[in-house]
Formats: sequence, C-alpha cells, structure tokens
Amino acid sequence: MDRVISTIVGVLVAVIGSGIVFIGANKLFDVAPRRWSWFTALLGGLGGLFTFGVLWGNRVIEQPVLWTIVAGGIGAVAGFVLGSLQDWRARLGVGAGAGAVLGLIAGMNMRRVILVFEEGNRTTQVGTPIPNLNYGELALWTIIGIAVGGAIWSIRRRKPLARSLVIWGSIGWAIGAFGAPELNTASRENAILACAVLGAGLGAAAAMGKVPDAVKLRQIETGSRKYIFLTPALFFIGASLVVPTLRTFWLSFLDGRGEEAVGLANYSSVFTDANIIDVSNWSSIFGSRMFILGVVIFGLGVLAARLAGLRRGDTFEWGPGPLSPMVFGVFLVAFAVFATLRGTIINNLWWVFTVTAVATGLGLAVAVLADRSKRENLAKSIIFMPMAISFVGAGIIWRFMYIARPPQREQTGVLNSLWVWLGQISNSGTGKTVAVGVLAVVVIGLALVGLSGYRGGNNGMAIGSVVTILPLLWIIYKFLGPGLGGFMVIEATGEIQSQPIQFTSERPFNNIWLMVVLIWIQTGFTMVIFSAAIKAVPEELIEAARVDGATDSQTFWRVTIPQIAPTIGVVVTTLVVTVMKVFDIVRVMTAGNFDTNVIANEMYDKAFTEFNFGVGSALAVILFLAILPIMYYNIRRMQKAAV
Repeated sequence: MDRVISTIVGVLVAVIGSGIVFIGANKLFDVAPRRWSWFTALLGGLGGLFTFGVLWGNRVIEQPVLWTIVAGGIGAVAGFVLGSLQDWRARLGVGAGAGAVLGLIAGMNMRRVILVFEEGNRTTQVGTPIPNLNYGELALWTIIGIAVGGAIWSIRRRKPLARSLVIWGSIGWAIGAFGAPELNTASRENAILACAVLGAGLGAAAAMGKVPDAVKLRQIETGSRKYIFLTPALFFIGASLVVPTLRTFWLSFLDGRGEEAVGLANYSSVFTDANIIDVSNWSSIFGSRMFILGVVIFGLGVLAARLAGLRRGDTFEWGPGPLSPMVFGVFLVAFAVFATLRGTIINNLWWVFTVTAVATGLGLAVAVLADRSKRENLAKSIIFMPMAISFVGAGIIWRFMYIARPPQREQTGVLNSLWVWLGQISNSGTGKTVAVGVLAVVVIGLALVGLSGYRGGNNGMAIGSVVTILPLLWIIYKFLGPGLGGFMVIEATGEIQSQPIQFTSERPFNNIWLMVVLIWIQTGFTMVIFSAAIKAVPEELIEAARVDGATDSQTFWRVTIPQIAPTIGVVVTTLVVTVMKVFDIVRVMTAGNFDTNVIANEMYDKAFTEFNFGVGSALAVILFLAILPIMYYNIRRMQKAAV
C-alpha cells in the first residue's frame, strides 16, 4: 500500500510541477515587454540554479544546497543589473565578473571523489572532476574554438563577431580544461582557474547582447511560445537520452573504473570473450541431426514447389503447401546453428530470429482466421490480453508454469504435470492403446488428404500432409517403443518414476522456453496490427480475384499479402527492436545463467554487479549501434508513407 501511495504522490507532484513550470514560463515571458530588468533577473536566477543544480546532481560540488542558492542569487542580481544597463563596457564588466565569481565558487568547492563503491574488503573510488591542466592543449583548444566561432559567423552573420568568438572560445576552453586532460586529484587551483575563466567567458557572452527596443520586446513575447512548448520535451529528451548516450560512448573508451583511456580495449574484450561469442564449435553444425532434418524438409518443400510449377507451366509455384515445409526446414537449420554457436550475442540473434518470425506468423494467422468470424472480438481480446502484462509479470507467471519439482513429489508446473502424465500413459496398457489408436486415425486422415491432393494436382497439400505425418509417426513409435513423456525406469527395481523437464536450465533449448514468453506477449500486438491492415484491403481486389477463379488461399497469398507488405515490414522492424533490448524476462527467469544471457543482461551484470563500467558501456554501445539502422529504416519508411 505504501508503494501505491508513493506512486500516486509522485504522479501528482509531476503533474502539478509540470503545470506550474508551464504556466510560470508563460507568465515569465509576459513580463518581458513591461519589466525587462525583472525578466532578465529571473532568467539569471534560473540560470544559476540550473547550472549548480546540474553540478549538484552529478555530485561535483560540496555543500550543494548552499552554493546552489547562492548561485541563484548571484545570477538574479547580475541579470537585473544587465537588464538595466545600456553602456556596453559596464555590461561586459558585470557579465564577466558575475560569471567569474560563479566559476570561482564552483572550482573552490569541487569534490576530489564523486562516488565510493564498497564490495567486501575492496573499496573503489570513482571519478574526480578536478582537471590536470595542460596549458599547451588548453591554448590549442581555445584557439580552435575561436576559429570555429569565426567560421560560423562568416557563414551565418547573425550574432556580433565578438560574441561568436567569445562563445566558441569558451567552448574550446571547456574542452581543453575538462575534456582533453585526465581528471584526477590535481591541485584545486587548476579547478579554480578552469571554472573561473569558463564562467567569465560565458558571462561576457551573455552581456554582449543588446538591450532590446519595444519592437524586439514584443517579438520576444510572441516568439517565446514555441520555445515554451518545445523546451520541456527537448530538456527531458536531452537529459534522459542524449546526455546518457554521449556519456556511455565516452565511458566505453575508459577502463572499468572510468578513469583512464583504454581505446578499443573494451570492445576487443567483448568480441574475444567466449561467454559473449563462441564460434569455435561451428564445424559441428553440419553433422547435427537437426541440421540434416531441416535440409531434408526444406528440400521436400522445394520439390513440391517445382512439381506444382511444372503442372502450371512455371518453374516454381510458391504456395502455402510448399512454403510450409520450407519455413519449418529453415527453422530447424537455424536452431541447429544457434544451438551449436554459443554466447550472449548468439543468444540475442536467436531471440531476434525466433521471436520475430513466430510472433509475426502467429499474429498474421490469427488475424486471418478471426477475420469476419462470429466470435472475432472475443478471440482477439483473449489473444491480446497478455499485452496488458509487464515483462516481469509474464516472466514470473511462466516461471511457475515451467517449475520442476523433485521426481518423488507431485508436479505443480503445468507443463511438467502434462509431461509426467504422458509418461504415465505410455506405461499404461489401456492409455497407450487409446493414444496410439487416436494418433493412427489422425495419420490415416492426413494420408487420405495427401492422396487426394496428389490426385488433384495439389502437390503442396500432398507434401504438407507428409511433413505433418512424420512427427505423428515418431510419437506413435515412442509410445510403442521406448515410451514418451516424463518417466524414468529404475534399473534395480524396475519401478517407474516421474522425470520432469528442467525447462529453464537444460541447455541449449532452455532459451526457446524463455522466448515463448515474449512470443506469447507480442502475438497480440502483431494480430491487432495485421487485422487492421487486412480490413483495409480494398474489397474490390478480393472480389476481382474471386471472379477470376482464385481460391481463398490464392487470394490471400497473391492479393492480401502484397497489399499488407508495408505493414508486415513495420511490424517486423518493431519486433526486432523490442527483442534486441530484451532484459526483464531473462533477468526474472534465469538471471542469465545456464547459457541464457542476452546483451542487455550482460551489460547490467558488467556495469552494476562487477562494476566494470567500461565493458558495460561498450556492450550498451554495441546494442545501440545494432538497433540504430533498424530505427532509421523504420523512420524513413514512415516518412515516405506520409508523403
């Protein structure tokens, strides 16, 4: 209950705070035309509070409460004076002086140590903002900044040249003081000098602006509205996305403690770690039974497509019959590859391939089957319902479904209960007879369907029936021969004992059982999108296909699928991005143990369990770069569709 209350309070505070900020910003700019000095005082005070608030939030200064309040007061006084003065020399002196004072305060109060981690007997100190100034580099970066400012002014010519030079010279100084040199426990005089000069430069740049006339004041009042609407969003995007992204890139080139530059060593460590990527056993792929079976089934699909094509005078006929075994064969080959090549990155690729393909296929199948049926809304509601469950909640639910208790005890997990029950049937005379009889009837029915398809020239139906019969024959063989289901025969006594499956720990296919959770969630999403796309297909096209004699299957594959192809592309790319970032399910169900780790969980372990921020950041960058092209493709597709 306490957590619920705290969440409600947090939401209320956020909403009320956002409203106050929004209304306050509007009122602030309303003041500008009438009381320019008070307006600049408020801007100066807010600027001082914001700057020292950022330093406070990053644990850079000591006594942050006191000095943040002092900075706000100095900024307000300086802003008021600048809003009142007309002489440029006096304004320059006030601006540079106030900035230098604020920089002096920041430099004098910089911490020597930002964070301290204690792990057992080991104490790790992280970070220090005090720069070890190299005056040659400092001068070089300042000159580069001034040169950039001059170049930008020559192109745009909007600000006075002097102001552009001061702004970019200050940026160059900041890079030379805090970006280029090492940050260590050097003398505090370095911090004072670096901050004071930077503050003086920025203050001087602020003072170089002219006091606006009445026309300019009115333009400020009316033109400020767009910035009021955009600034909060840009601020949150910058604070929660841009700045952390840039900082992560920077940390990826530093050592585990974030102190010394190590170049590409972290990336080299990622790609040479056998736990992250291991392809040493690649030659075993081609001898695995799953690979051979997949190739055979794929070949049967190609053969069916060829036979169907010959009957129609084409090279190949790609219909549902030939495609089904081909897709199944591709899955078997892919599983053989992913089960042999191991590591975190391989697991991520396995997740992307399996979840994207299966969730897309199932969502499309449900959307087609439920379309225009009597219980369409009910069926879609049931399948969409898992979308309301968080990844953490879904992981917990399925963990209970997969749970395996000791063989001597009754199984409480749904799947293991069914598995053990099958084992009991396969060792029961009556149960075995009934099961084999039912399966035999199904096999005979499929054989008749396949024979009918062959005689009617539908080779796809014939091949599909054969492919479906094969696993059923294997199940019949298991029932009649060694047995099927979760049981074990104790050799000493001949007693039958239940044998549950360790779904989450038996390598390597425990990864599949984790993927089922995400497929269960995402199928509802894909179904809804595909259902809307299918209903948007022009009815005239469907009717024209039927008039031309096309069957429902041909209409779907040759009319509906081409029409919804852009939607399929959007769904696939969205799923790829979602699956690449998967973390919660793995964290809850296995914590990455038993060869189930993925990049996001590996990143978390490296950064926050082992405190190796360098490798953790490198993994985050790799994940970001892997997702970036897909996001770009999706955005470009949507832009083209909008045009």
